[in-house]
Amino acid sequence: MSAKEPVQKTNHSPNDSEHSDSEEGIKHRTHRYNLTPVEIQRLQLEKLLRKVDKPVNIPEMVDKPKLKPPKDIVRNVQGSSAGAGSGEFHVYRAHRRREYTRLKIMEEETKKEEERQDFEEKVAVVKAQEEEKTAKKRAKRQKKKQIKKQNIKKAKTKQEDKDKQTDTNDDNKDLSTELRNASSNSDTEGNNE
Repeated sequence: MSAKEPVQKTNHSPNDSEHSDSEEGIKHRTHRYNLTPVEIQRLQLEKLLRKVDKPVNIPEMVDKPKLKPPKDIVRNVQGSSAGAGSGEFHVYRAHRRREYTRLKIMEEETKKEEERQDFEEKVAVVKAQEEEKTAKKRAKRQKKKQIKKQNIKKAKTKQEDKDKQTDTNDDNKDLSTELRNASSNSDTEGNNE
């Protein structure tokens, strides 16, 4: 069978332990033991898709075990002079185990709360440091921007001053040339008369 030939479907009985081909050409097992996680998930999805109209119950995640609160009223309290029976030890042991579990959960909660607070404090410190750095850099950028604006203004005023000087020089030159021209004209007029 070459790679380009289509896979032929074979009808195997459900009890057959050999591999069979699905419609997509993916081989999967028909037996229900030693399944890989992918095969387990595929079987679960197939089971869900057989009954599409049936609602799916998705269990909620349990964060912590639910324990009964400690009993307010304790029955069968032994007196100090009474001897403990053989059955009382098991009651005591169960009560002690419940109490230790409850205390352990309380300690874990306080530890988690302390860790959360420490984390929040560290985050606040890091944020403050980052904010300080950004404020410094922002001030530096604004200072550079102000200096650049001032330099541009100075350059413009210098250019305007140069332009004014050249204009006044041009005006002076124009006046001097006009005066020369006028004086030369008056001289030539005086000579012509």
